[in-house]
Amino acid sequence: MPPGWHRTCRRRRLPRGRGEAAAVLILERAEHAAARSHTPRALLAGCASTTDAHHPTAPHPDGRGLKQAMRAALADAALIPRNVDHVNAHGSSTVLNDAVEAQAISTVLPDGPFGTSTKGALGHSLGATGAVDAALTVLSLQHGLIPPTANLESLDPAFDLNLVVKVAANEHLGVALSNSVGFGGHNVVLAFRTP
Repeated sequence: MPPGWHRTCRRRRLPRGRGEAAAVLILERAEHAAARSHTPRALLAGCASTTDAHHPTAPHPDGRGLKQAMRAALADAALIPRNVDHVNAHGSSTVLNDAVEAQAISTVLPDGPFGTSTKGALGHSLGATGAVDAALTVLSLQHGLIPPTANLESLDPAFDLNLVVKVAANEHLGVALSNSVGFGGHNVVLAFRTP
């Protein structure tokens, strides 16, 4: 290691809004968990991925890729929109991305499930974001606790969302979606349900 390496790493600052994180989800077949007498935290009921390739960093203005991924994840899980109790939004905290995602959520899930985004508290950890958000979605289902969207002062009145703000919400949750929106128009939605 070069001299002073530890001092340099400790002083390094991340750009505002960035975070460092990692998460791992272990997927196991239900019969294997049952053979060990293990109750899973949640069940992965469905998933979907789309790519609209609209722009390197911006989503398509009508959110078509995210809407398609949300609908496909619900179909894969044999669920309908009103089954969804909670959405962990990607919530990148950019004006365009948040507006597109808010519109996609309110279109696909018109019954207004509880929503949150964790980036206000954790920052945007780029490639790790999807795994972190999925793990937090699983924990929300397991504990019936939805973390508030941190640092949200006022919600744009154009957004028709049921966001959890200021204080965590204790709710009975059965089904939750975890949205991930990546560079190049890549969208992934995971549908989880309680065991």
